[in-house]
Amino acid sequence: MPPSTPPTLRQQRLGAELRKLREQSGLTSTAAAALLGLKQAQISSIESGRYAVGADRVRTLARAYSSSEEALVEALVAMTGGRTRGWWDEYRDYLPVGLIDLAELEHHATALRVALPLHIPALLQTADHARAMFREAVPPFRPYELEHRLSYRIKRQEVLHRVDGLPYTALVHEAALRMQYGGPDVTRAQLLHILEASEQANVTVRVIPYASLHFPGNGQPFDYAAGPVPQLDTVQLDTHHGGCEFLDAEAQLSKYRTLLDRMEACALDVAASRTFIAHLAQNL
Repeated sequence: MPPSTPPTLRQQRLGAELRKLREQSGLTSTAAAALLGLKQAQISSIESGRYAVGADRVRTLARAYSSSEEALVEALVAMTGGRTRGWWDEYRDYLPVGLIDLAELEHHATALRVALPLHIPALLQTADHARAMFREAVPPFRPYELEHRLSYRIKRQEVLHRVDGLPYTALVHEAALRMQYGGPDVTRAQLLHILEASEQANVTVRVIPYASLHFPGNGQPFDYAAGPVPQLDTVQLDTHHGGCEFLDAEAQLSKYRTLLDRMEACALDVAASRTFIAHLAQNL
């Protein structure tokens, strides 16, 4: 039976990738169902993420679709087993589903690259800075809503401190560093926190200064989450209404990889970025 709750982003992605394999083989869902002894509705449920599949079923589907991409197939096998239970499930009743999916995406990522023109990256924010930002929300959050948002944001930061050291690169524009959410004292503490975080071997922070002659991307913030294989990478965009949009088409992934590369090309190097941030903190 399909799950009673909507599929997570990860479950939807598994189904979408199985659909891509089927379409690349030239089989219709009806033909695939007949080949595998299933009903067409079962194929549709699998491909929409509404029907949990096991490792053996994924390998059977891949063989039926004549897939020779062994690394991709094994990565898909690792995504089986139904809904992943994680700390983010505690927030399902309090936060938009996109934010829950974002936490799960970060948890399973093999690397994260983020680009921020006007805000400090969420995974590098102090609690005081984040609280000051949340107080500017329109319409305003109720006190309990603000605290849920705050605790969720701080919990997300645990991916930077796990044993395997998730590689994290943040490209931050000077404008974001100069925004004084919460006042000078909060901002100074925030800048010093970024410096401390950048001392971790897995964390890289690079600044794009006002003096840069180029600024690719037109100011759009985004996260790029690398998967176990390039085909499973994902881009996350913030929406105007406070939600999340997730992109995974190859043309989209290529576009945002290029944007990140171009942003890195016009950013200060790591040492110069640390000096730049330290100077800003000293002069507040």
